[in-house]
Amino acid sequence: MKFDAVLIAPRIQEMTEKGFWQGKTVNDYFDACLRDCPDKRALTSIVVSTGERRDLTWRELDVLANRAAVGLSRLGVGKDDVVACQLPNSWQFVVTYLGCARLGAVFNPVMHIFREHELCFMLRHGEAKVFVIPKLFRGFDHEEMTDGMLGNLPDLQHVVVAGGEGARDFDRVLMDPASDKDPELARIVTENRPDANAVCQLIYTSGTTGEPKGAMHTANTMYSNLVPYAERLKLGSGDVVLMASPMAHQTGFMYGLLMPVQLQAGAVLLDTWDKDVAARVVEEEKCTFTMASTPFLMDLANAVEEGGTDSSTLRTFLCAGTAIPGPVVERAHAVLGTKIVSAWGMTENGAVTLTNLDDPDDRSVHTDGYPLRGMELQIRRSDGTPAEPHEEGELFVRGCSNFGGYLKRPQLNNVDAEGWFDTGDIARADDSGYIRICGRSKDIIIRGAENIPVIEVEAALFKHPAIASVAIVGYPDDRLGERACAFVVPKPGMSLSFDEMTAFLSQSHFSKTYWPERLELRDKLPSTASGKIQKFALRKMLREEMGLA
Repeated sequence: MKFDAVLIAPRIQEMTEKGFWQGKTVNDYFDACLRDCPDKRALTSIVVSTGERRDLTWRELDVLANRAAVGLSRLGVGKDDVVACQLPNSWQFVVTYLGCARLGAVFNPVMHIFREHELCFMLRHGEAKVFVIPKLFRGFDHEEMTDGMLGNLPDLQHVVVAGGEGARDFDRVLMDPASDKDPELARIVTENRPDANAVCQLIYTSGTTGEPKGAMHTANTMYSNLVPYAERLKLGSGDVVLMASPMAHQTGFMYGLLMPVQLQAGAVLLDTWDKDVAARVVEEEKCTFTMASTPFLMDLANAVEEGGTDSSTLRTFLCAGTAIPGPVVERAHAVLGTKIVSAWGMTENGAVTLTNLDDPDDRSVHTDGYPLRGMELQIRRSDGTPAEPHEEGELFVRGCSNFGGYLKRPQLNNVDAEGWFDTGDIARADDSGYIRICGRSKDIIIRGAENIPVIEVEAALFKHPAIASVAIVGYPDDRLGERACAFVVPKPGMSLSFDEMTAFLSQSHFSKTYWPERLELRDKLPSTASGKIQKFALRKMLREEMGLA
């Protein structure tokens, strides 16, 4: 596979001279773990539905990673070949990635909820040579689905099935104990170790605006994010990272897999989210850090309060992906005793902005933090001039953790001549340089020449006791140009009327100009694999229902 990561070469000299790109890969960090703490527990993998767990030290993990490398090489996988993986969070996911890293293969994690439509596109576009899947996960037969797609995947040569049978079985193909004594082992796991500027990960964007794009990352782009990220959060080898966010998403992959290796820290993986299991795991494994979206935080606080478990070791919970309502932060801090940190980032560049541990709690409620070392921000007006503090504008980022480009689509890279990446987000900055994401540029609603602060109205409605989820989108209006519609998922057993919604916004002191003028109740909202609501789908749905399509 030939990768067109055109955004890497122009930055190598500057990023290296400034010390942001240190030239280390996961292999280098793993070697340090083997040298410094080989018998320390590296990983605990838990199957939530059965309680099955597997604990692995760095030494044991090394043996399994070597087996995976040998197994993959026997399937013909080599440097720059793509290995796609649809496994849930598990030790098998980790060793598959580590095996790829030792071969110089490119790892392509795909979410376990993807089906034929998404997978056919991604596997064909990425020219995946091997596809690693679970046999069954959450009652769904992934092997049967994959067999039905094979005729449309000319590059796919092998399917490996965790929990499978016969020639495809994960243990038989990738975990063969005989690999430990393979005379070619040393050559296989060292000959093609990649350079830190080589593409090592292909990960598809969430697709909030349509067809997904394959973002290419190198070890340098990812670790130049992880190093300052861990520094700001004061994470180190004594930490235990709980990761329930999917490792096929950048949150789980970077901060649940790569970062623990970098820090020589422990990691506890849950294959699915269960608040009660998570609360027990925090207590039993003495977890100190986790990163997830706001619903996970709310669930964990509820579980600890209801079950009386001890969460005192959990020092930090980093929330990203959406605004964190103030009452959620207050309750979580009171119940969990945890510092809530807000952040903003993208698949293309990892977490770019974070609040500080010593910031007051309202910083996490009202901002998404300020840039990590090595990253710069610009907020621009529509004419390209810099926005003033507190003025909303288009958000651009530049720096060390920016991706290498979109596979086979360099025309979509959205990077200008000075290296600024157009994020597609609308933001504002305060006098201290802390930013607030105000929405996507395509999500702006302009009602009678007045911009509606969509994110703020959504955050206010999120506090309503009857609302489980909410998204506001615009729809055409002859007189005002646009009006706003609120799509709401009520909490179980509850409902919401239009009058109740507007009365709540009135009590919240929102200008009537900003109130949604239409309410649509739904059982669920269309979302991406990582949980982001697909507003383009809601807009299309609304136009069709209004006869405007």
